[in-house]
Amino acid sequence: MAKPRIYTTSFASVYPYYVAKVVKKGRTKQDLDEIIRWLSGYSQKELEAQQKKQTDFETFFSEAPKMNPSRALITGVICGVRVEEINEPTMREIRYLDKLVDELARGKAMTKILRKR
Repeated sequence: MAKPRIYTTSFASVYPYYVAKVVKKGRTKQDLDEIIRWLSGYSQKELEAQQKKQTDFETFFSEAPKMNPSRALITGVICGVRVEEINEPTMREIRYLDKLVDELARGKAMTKILRKR
């Protein structure tokens, strides 16, 4: 079975769309980077290096230093599918990121996005 196209798409090619989406809704690139770092464990420097290397999504998540264990608290629907029902690990990580970006763009408080109690 062929991999979904998003797996081989570079993270750097999608990142500007994430930025545009959140900035249009009054959030910042720094907010976006914070949620990506929270999810993946990358430092800001490592995140920028992944973008510079044009790393694809599959590699971006497989090389992530420490995926946040609280990401399992991310629930809801993204692209018509419940995030918590996605069985394929890489796709679930991609959809977690999509869900976080959506929450950021909708104006949700950072403490809630980052699942802080």
